[in-house]
Amino acid sequence: MDSKTFARGLKATMGARVLHVASSGLLVVLLTRYLLTPTEYGHLGSALAVLGVAGLFADLGTAKSAARYVTEYRERDSGQVPHVLRVALGSRVVAIVVVAGAFALFAGTIARLVNQPELAPLLAFGGAYIAVHSLSTFAVVVFQGFNRVTWSAVTRATGSASLLVFVAVGALVVGGAVGALVGYVASYALATLVGLGVLYRKFYSTHESSDREAGLSRRVLRYSVPLTATKGANVLDKKIDTILVGALVGPVAVSYYFLAKNISTFVQAPAASLGFTISPTYGERKAGDERESAARLYETTFRHTLLLYVPAGAGLVLVADPAVTQVFGAKYAGAIPVVQVFAGYVVLQAVMFITSDALDYLGRARERAWAKGVTSVANFLLNLLLIPTFGAVGAAWATVATHSVYSLVNLAVVHHELSLSIPLLLRHVAFVCAITLVMSSVVFVALSFVSGLLSLVAVVLLGVAVWVGLATASGLLDVRRVIRILA
Repeated sequence: MDSKTFARGLKATMGARVLHVASSGLLVVLLTRYLLTPTEYGHLGSALAVLGVAGLFADLGTAKSAARYVTEYRERDSGQVPHVLRVALGSRVVAIVVVAGAFALFAGTIARLVNQPELAPLLAFGGAYIAVHSLSTFAVVVFQGFNRVTWSAVTRATGSASLLVFVAVGALVVGGAVGALVGYVASYALATLVGLGVLYRKFYSTHESSDREAGLSRRVLRYSVPLTATKGANVLDKKIDTILVGALVGPVAVSYYFLAKNISTFVQAPAASLGFTISPTYGERKAGDERESAARLYETTFRHTLLLYVPAGAGLVLVADPAVTQVFGAKYAGAIPVVQVFAGYVVLQAVMFITSDALDYLGRARERAWAKGVTSVANFLLNLLLIPTFGAVGAAWATVATHSVYSLVNLAVVHHELSLSIPLLLRHVAFVCAITLVMSSVVFVALSFVSGLLSLVAVVLLGVAVWVGLATASGLLDVRRVIRILA
């Protein structure tokens, strides 16, 4: 990937994620402050978690497997690309039909199984949600395999731009959490039409099929197995905990947990964009026997990710209290300690955004799947242990603890594959921690002057200014280079 292609892809992906964060953030404010009660917001969070778990059985890792083989074949035998897409999409459609049918028939039963029978009206729309979410995600990931993440960004942006309108209208017209979920379905449906339409017209139809390579279908589906295992473990980390909070504590606790998770997602947008954009490059450089170049690329990405997210995590801990009450209302004060614990998860997840996809493209999905599986089972058990006593905060601590282990294992696999310069990275970590300490001290003192939303924003901007100044003065951040790349 040349620098222009990378910059174009990064800007498009960042733009789509900024749009998503802006629309989702405004939507969360509308839902929490005006359109839904904490109980209804908790029901929506629980329903989306249940549907996220079920969606695993519709996805089956086929999109990432297709992206991996598209990356491999588009250079050396492009006639195989249509076969890869047909196999992957065909298997996904079959799985979607099975899962959607199950929700159409057994929505009430599924709601009782998770000890939340009040979710039955929402889960009645589960089949439609799973279908459109799975298909839109398929297009987004396959565009990554073509190294055309600009189209991934377009697909995401379509869903994000419509999400605010459709969900808000659904909550107002249909009413409550059910109406909000109908809005999610409409938004993902629009994104599906755009994504699959572009995929067909600009990529599938432009590749002339050759004779299918022997065993191609088997390889595509076989590689999806460890990816499915990894995604399944990821679902355990990101969805099961929400379901358990609802089943063991109640919908109000879910509303706190769901809100905290949404806030952490907003903060993670830059790392998610960078990881999504750059990951296919590792596969390309490995295929070209350029491991040294791939290692230096990862080290650079890792250093800048830590430089941004360690201070961001510390800042989130400090401003959580005034931010939650000022933005979402005093009725969500119970979410403050959850947000503070999730600050650690924000840092860990940022590192994984630039690492996990890289391992898939480096052909190390199997190792990642094992690590994810073991730590996710541990997360599930810790949730069962901590939630009854500590509620949503206990679920957050379980997530941070197990994700720390998973992150270390992933970094070890990357090091084994690329031979990273560990002393250089540790030196960088020490400098980042020093910058974080100074910035945090300034913000801590300034928070005593916060009296409203405007003064809170001023304190946040002060923290950012201190961070930029220290990072630039230390030589860890080259502002002009960043501007030049994004320009």
